[in-house]
Amino acid sequence: MAGRKKRERERLKKIEHRNRWISVCYAGLTFVYLELVFNRSTIRTAHGLSLLYTVLFSLAYGIGMFWLTSLCPKESVNRLFRKTVYILLSVLFTVNYFVFRTFKVFYDVRTVLAGSTGAMEGFHDQILRMTTSPSGLFHILLFFLPAIFYSYVISRLDQGTKRTLQERFLYASFAILFFVGAVLTLSYDGTMYGVYTNEYSFQTAVTDFGLISAIRMDVERYRPQGSGTTSFETVTVEEQKPEETEVIEEAVYERYGRNELDLDFSALMETGTALSRQLDEYVQSQTPSSQNRYTGYFAGKNLIFISAEAFSAEVIDPIRTPTLYRLATKGFNFTDYYQPASAGTTGGEYENLFGLLPSEGGSSFKLTSRFHNVMTMGYQLNELGYEGWAFHNNDYTFYDRHITHNNLGYSHGFMGVGNGLESYITDQWPQSDLELMEATLDWYIEEEPFNVYYMSVSGHNMYNSSNAMGRKHWDQVSDLPGYTDDVKYYLAANLELEDAMTYLVGRLEEKGIADDTVIVIAADHFPYGLDYGEALAESDNLANLYGYQPMTNLERDHNRLIIWSGCLEDEEPVIIDTPTSSLDILPTLLNLFGVEWDSRLLPGRDVFSDRKPLVFTLNYDWKTTMGTYHAASGTFTPKEGVSVSDSYVESMRAEVRNKVNYCKGVLSMDYFWHVLGESEQD
Repeated sequence: MAGRKKRERERLKKIEHRNRWISVCYAGLTFVYLELVFNRSTIRTAHGLSLLYTVLFSLAYGIGMFWLTSLCPKESVNRLFRKTVYILLSVLFTVNYFVFRTFKVFYDVRTVLAGSTGAMEGFHDQILRMTTSPSGLFHILLFFLPAIFYSYVISRLDQGTKRTLQERFLYASFAILFFVGAVLTLSYDGTMYGVYTNEYSFQTAVTDFGLISAIRMDVERYRPQGSGTTSFETVTVEEQKPEETEVIEEAVYERYGRNELDLDFSALMETGTALSRQLDEYVQSQTPSSQNRYTGYFAGKNLIFISAEAFSAEVIDPIRTPTLYRLATKGFNFTDYYQPASAGTTGGEYENLFGLLPSEGGSSFKLTSRFHNVMTMGYQLNELGYEGWAFHNNDYTFYDRHITHNNLGYSHGFMGVGNGLESYITDQWPQSDLELMEATLDWYIEEEPFNVYYMSVSGHNMYNSSNAMGRKHWDQVSDLPGYTDDVKYYLAANLELEDAMTYLVGRLEEKGIADDTVIVIAADHFPYGLDYGEALAESDNLANLYGYQPMTNLERDHNRLIIWSGCLEDEEPVIIDTPTSSLDILPTLLNLFGVEWDSRLLPGRDVFSDRKPLVFTLNYDWKTTMGTYHAASGTFTPKEGVSVSDSYVESMRAEVRNKVNYCKGVLSMDYFWHVLGESEQD
């Protein structure tokens, strides 16, 4: 009898021991499961090594989580902690899945939290449609399945006495083993290890190491604004000799001079922080770009700058959009332009206005509300006596624009629906850009010189019959051959921007000031609303619009920049066919308007200067006249007929790392005020 009881106790003990390890394995496999489902539901193109890294890291996190939730003396409390973690994980992956479906980029936690209120207010119909669709409901179930299964099955196995010290030691050891194994495996892959260390971006981290790893790496790199340091590498780019489309004249410095201010960096370094000193040293090491025949070309002219919602090069058509076609081809003609999509609309605005990449995601623009913003066109032209306005035909508080856009240097501040425009703009979605022009033009057309900024909205999704602008112009596009209905609605919505530009140019010509006015149009991002829930390589509507299937972010982000003035119409078109991006807009405009500025302070270039063309992104992708580098795969594709050395690619990678670090450093403090404002006060 006693032997039977002993055997029964041993049997039950073995069962309990087995169940304990089942619950441990379940924790690790839950993290793996969620990452793989998320990967397959979003990017769908991760290569084998990326999946290996993701699995190893996920096992480490899952077992590590189990170890942490085994430390409480009460097992019931430990089980409650685990259940809570599984639910929070389900929420995290679900939210990020729908963020990707909406914006086609991964947003870090700070960006998600910063934009959550605005998203719920502005996109509630769209969010409801996605979450209640069969695909949306299916993915919600997939992400919540581990939490449900734990609550009703695994938690029953996860019973018994408190874990022994030996068991907890084993949990911690296995977690460390998997984590170290992942890092050691990475160290043998130079490209991926570079992405993991000095070429980190949230986007590529999610793709290559998983969402949880990306969040961990983001937290590790987080520094409160104004604190921390950065680093810059010494770069010597090997001279390459492609067939240039434009030959820079010799002795250009002697002929035109440089865009450079007399800045005493030695004095600045004595009074600054550790971060500002590093930035000062980097800026001082840069070579200022040349002035040129276009320096001051637009001096004294009016400026109207439009960030066009979801604009694309394919909107421009000589028949459908004759005014936009005129502006794009009769002025400066940018044929190889890119608008990096890093943080949705607010990120694109940040690039257009500040000439920097939004290194803090959707929080970037809001962080500038604490700065003096002395390097914006609003501030610089205001200093020259311009009258300035900023307008938006949607809710004036959306994305906190009532805070950020009143701090851009425009003398008359910012106005939107809710603080002045509501009586002029019809309550519909999206609102009319034509109504925006009709409502505001008379407020400044008599106030020369004027400097006006618009954030448009008519090109916004959804691209179906629910889109007010799409319905308005549907008859103009319904018979277009070769396009899907989604693309037709997209093109129809953008016809409202065409009408707005026709009205604007007509009024300027009627007033006789078209030759004295410059119009700039740049997108905020590519039309991500054309495809929902599709990976980039499967974005059928975007491919239908582009005429090709974009496979990389740079292919996705190609666009068209418009810089036009009536005074250019009688001139031969000026073709800029070298790679340019939104970061080049501000330096180009500063040069064109003859502003005294220092070209070393901006990572972009005046496109008419001698600075070498370079387009780069927060993902460390880049493009020059020599070719294109894709950071996630570590591959450089040379331009046809061009050959480059490995040292050229490595030196350009280092230069891009420096520029990305500079963008991060500038956003970490009011750096331009440190250089320009404080030096003026001295």
